[in-house]
Amino acid sequence: MASGKLSDLEIQRALGTLPGWARRGDVLVKTFVRSTFADGIAFVGRIAEAAEAMDHHPDIDIRYTKVTCTLWSHDAGGITQRDLDLAARIEALA
Repeated sequence: MASGKLSDLEIQRALGTLPGWARRGDVLVKTFVRSTFADGIAFVGRIAEAAEAMDHHPDIDIRYTKVTCTLWSHDAGGITQRDLDLAARIEALA
């Protein structure tokens, strides 16, 4: 279960610690550029393992060397602390 939906101010403050992540409505988004398609796929595998361990699953779009991650908590109807935690974990994997 997701924690409660965060306020606009809480989200804005957190984005200051997540380089390249942006808020688009009720989701957090970032596109990562990898050196090769295979590196992008390997990166997605690392994200999948981390997300599974957190029981929180992002939308991931793969376009050749670009990997776009979209995070939000469906059950809360927006961005929660779990999304910020997963974004930080993805940053560490990048």
